[in-house]
Amino acid sequence: MSFVEFTGVARLDKRTKRLVKRLGPDDIAIIDHADLDRASAEELLESRVRVVFNVAPSVTGRFPNVGPLALVRGGVRLIDCPEAELFEEVKEGESLVVRGAGLFRNGTRLASGYVHTEDELERLLSGQQARVSDALESFAENTLRHVREESKLLSEGVHIPQLRTTFRDRHALVVARAPEAKRDLRAVRSYIREFKPILIGVDGGADRLLEAGYKPDLVVGDMDSVSDKALTSGAEIVVHAYPAGRAPGRDRVDRLGLQSAVLPSPGMSEDVAILLAHEKGAELIVAVGTRFNLTEFLERDRAGMSSTFLTRLKVGDILVDARGVSRLFRPRAGAGPLLAFAGAGIAAIVAAVAVSSDLQHFLSLLVERVQSVLGL
Repeated sequence: MSFVEFTGVARLDKRTKRLVKRLGPDDIAIIDHADLDRASAEELLESRVRVVFNVAPSVTGRFPNVGPLALVRGGVRLIDCPEAELFEEVKEGESLVVRGAGLFRNGTRLASGYVHTEDELERLLSGQQARVSDALESFAENTLRHVREESKLLSEGVHIPQLRTTFRDRHALVVARAPEAKRDLRAVRSYIREFKPILIGVDGGADRLLEAGYKPDLVVGDMDSVSDKALTSGAEIVVHAYPAGRAPGRDRVDRLGLQSAVLPSPGMSEDVAILLAHEKGAELIVAVGTRFNLTEFLERDRAGMSSTFLTRLKVGDILVDARGVSRLFRPRAGAGPLLAFAGAGIAAIVAAVAVSSDLQHFLSLLVERVQSVLGL
């Protein structure tokens, strides 16, 4: 992105996934997000924001991090200023000016940082690829350690609360907030129309469902990235709590005056949603936006993937990916297409009769013969 000077409105939040909901092209985003992940970068791009100041290093070198490169390639000016105290000095909604790598208010410079370029980020990413093996070894060790600690997830399961929604012998669609969820929901539109699965939004995944034109049946998660609109949509709410029972997200639900259930469990909220559907008797579970590779786990600063591993092991072959469903599922042809086909055939016959004198003569003789037989 190239400009001499840009004037915009300050928008601040230390949780990027909350900030993106109120960003626009006339804003200046101020974030505190070390190793900016791909999902957050894509959400920033969707907001059409033009300038992002990060008071944390967007790239630490800990692992291959594609988020900053995706953001810069999308035309956003990404400026790192780790020493700046912008969260203390800047107020939400005030007018600021960006000149080069500097941020100004009424002519006074508040911060001066470093502008990331596409070439520089590509070089950094290339160098980071060589360190994947070290990250993988550490990640695997953490996973195995947590598997031992969380093995009760397999043997005992989780304590499932009572719900109004009935899962028995029905399909369940579990939607996380990953950027690809939008595309995957479009791909399974015919499947949803045909099977009418129970729609479960995992935190911001509930908003993905609303954006696609669906009303979630359940919202499951720690309630840190879901909108009030989704929470008040009429869906049942299940708050993911820590294993000891503490559920910080329930305070937000209570402030909205909504009923909720609490489900204590280790691991990630999407794993909890899948386990809930399984324990409630779902016939098939379709996952949208819940599959992560190693880089995505590292981006989210996960110590390991024990809960995901154990969940997949427990749920087994009733869990499928949305992209697999879209490739295999073919909607059944209902009466509408058949009637349309028959109508087209009749229209073709009528057209043929209209232009053929021989056919017209044959039909008139046929009509006379039928009238004679019937005595008409």
